[in-house]
Amino acid sequence: MGLFDKIFAGNILFYPGCMEKFVLKNMQKKYEKILRKCGIDFIKLKDLEVCCGSPVLNAGYLIDFETLAKKNYKTFKEHGVKKIITPCPACFKTFKLEYPKTLNEFDIEVEHITQTIWNAIKNEKLKLKKIKKPVKITYHDPCHLGRYCGVYDEPRQIIKALGYELVEMKFNREGAFCCGGGGGVRSNYSELSEEIAKERVNQALETKADLIVTSCPMCFSCLDEVSKKSKIKSVELSSLLIDRI
Repeated sequence: MGLFDKIFAGNILFYPGCMEKFVLKNMQKKYEKILRKCGIDFIKLKDLEVCCGSPVLNAGYLIDFETLAKKNYKTFKEHGVKKIITPCPACFKTFKLEYPKTLNEFDIEVEHITQTIWNAIKNEKLKLKKIKKPVKITYHDPCHLGRYCGVYDEPRQIIKALGYELVEMKFNREGAFCCGGGGGVRSNYSELSEEIAKERVNQALETKADLIVTSCPMCFSCLDEVSKKSKIKSVELSSLLIDRI
């Protein structure tokens, strides 16, 4: 592809989201490496982009949300962004469902990174080294990715492609139990958040799985805090992939 073709095609933006950008920085680096292994040429806007606006929208600050959305969209268009790939389900849901409601002109394609990775695996752009020992995994569906946006299969297909045995919790897919982190619960009601996370980890323990895996930085953070005190380990999907590519 020549320079003119690349300009005409537009840029792919990797948008990590606030948690990966400022807290779980190592997770961001893992996903960047995975995208490169998929053969995806992407840009980052770092300090030019702002928060997607999900927290303020959920808190009811509609004018502030619109301000953030307009600022981001202006920055995206100035840099020729045609597609956004994000590992954050909240950002994914906000860009895909909420921005078009607020900005009639919003015309950028949006993918969650599990969709990107699974497409790369299917099209043989990403080669995986399968695990050698049998390991059972149970998958936790993030609320924003699952029940809001209907992305259930891609993360599970990636787990199976790695050679893991997938066992489901009794509450999964559309009926998945929350991690306790969404809707500002973790920030405002930390004790309640921890109790919800404990219940979810107990549901994972019932499956006899070795690992509970999720594809959301917030879910991982909530479940990880609790699982450290239990007999099951919490893992974000990027950690499964990074050693197998």
